[in-house]
Amino acid sequence: MQNALDPLILDLLEWIEREPRSHADVIDVWRTSCPRLTVWEDAMDRGFATREHARGHETMVRLTAAGRDFLREHGRIADVAAEAARSGPPFAGGRIAAPVYFAA
Repeated sequence: MQNALDPLILDLLEWIEREPRSHADVIDVWRTSCPRLTVWEDAMDRGFATREHARGHETMVRLTAAGRDFLREHGRIADVAAEAARSGPPFAGGRIAAPVYFAA
């Protein structure tokens, strides 16, 4: 059963996945005054993201494996392993151009 907040949770997780985010940035961007829009809290409660503390550094927010799985299940990120298996070696299928050698 899909939760009514799932589309917003997916947006949040996708945003976090794009680049490292500090906890302060996440809270600033995803803060809401509506008690019914608990996107950040729901994502944390469902184990999709975690806070990482490092002495002397900002607290960072990262996706968990469950968060990446949730994105993958909803078509927001590709299943890299499955994609690699389907397309063969790196130079097969046009994924990466074959090296070009020039005569000196």
